[in-house]
Amino acid sequence: MTKSPAKKSAPKKAAAKKTAATKISAKKAPASPQALAQELFSMLNSRLGPEELILPSDVDALIASLTGPSVHEGLDSTEADKKDEAQQIAFDAMEAETEAEARKLAKSALRLDPDCVDALVLVNDLDAPTRKSRIEGLKKAVEAGERALGAKFIQKNKGHFWLLLETRPWMRALDRLASELKEAGLNMDAIGIYERMLELNPNDNQGVRDPLLGLYLTVGDLKGAGKLLKRYEDDALANFAWGRVLERFLAGDHAGAKAALEIARVANHHVELYMTARKPLPEEPPEMYSPGSEEEAVLLLSNLSGSWAAHKEATFWLFDELQLNGNEPTQGKRKLKPVPAKGKRVQ
Repeated sequence: MTKSPAKKSAPKKAAAKKTAATKISAKKAPASPQALAQELFSMLNSRLGPEELILPSDVDALIASLTGPSVHEGLDSTEADKKDEAQQIAFDAMEAETEAEARKLAKSALRLDPDCVDALVLVNDLDAPTRKSRIEGLKKAVEAGERALGAKFIQKNKGHFWLLLETRPWMRALDRLASELKEAGLNMDAIGIYERMLELNPNDNQGVRDPLLGLYLTVGDLKGAGKLLKRYEDDALANFAWGRVLERFLAGDHAGAKAALEIARVANHHVELYMTARKPLPEEPPEMYSPGSEEEAVLLLSNLSGSWAAHKEATFWLFDELQLNGNEPTQGKRKLKPVPAKGKRVQ
């Protein structure tokens, strides 16, 4: 700001005028993306509990979404509006009470946008009669999502996906495809997808590191398992705790495996009861879980039971160790709030 000459006899008045002018100028100046993002995150965190706080590093992702390339870049307004409308209809389809209504809405969304990923996945869920056809349908949905986002957008925003809402349909489709591949025994294909998802979103909001750890251990990729355990070493939940037991045993570190087993039993003692058949597994997977709960143990076994089964010597060792230690429940010391089970909510 250009300073006006001020009389020496009135310095305070001149300073007051300068301060007022600066405030007015600041009000008129448009806020930067950084300032907008920081203000939004501060507002959100003021309304969240201590376990839900958004990390400061996530500000970078929001700034990228404000300044980076748009998924609608190059489209005219009519086409962009069609894609937005299709996505909203797809959300309605995902919340539909009947299959007939869901199918009708999903197909309506696809008429507006043939690349609407959520609609493609939903129609595939409803109409694909076999796992092979489900996998083929999911592959097409993933291809549509990658096409819709575009290589430029993906490269620009790699590292903080999921916080960007427009990436979520594609990330959901990738997760579903990896899960189907895993169930079909195509472990290496599933590993490749999960690894890509973690490159796109290291914060791992979808929790794909849990099935990925199980797959690494199933195929005997101790290097991959070790790197994953190191990368998320602050993860103290049961899936990583019990996975670390198997990783240490397969690495030949039996002392380390015993130490890890003690920690795992504290993290969730229900796991050993299911693994030793002292409790039957429920027919339906849980929709919510709390750390240390039976529900968490059930979800954990969907990730790790195949890993233990693939290594019989490890399973025999585990049973011996549990019997040696009394095979009695070891009460966990933490009580945390319930967490939605993976894949049970539309986000």
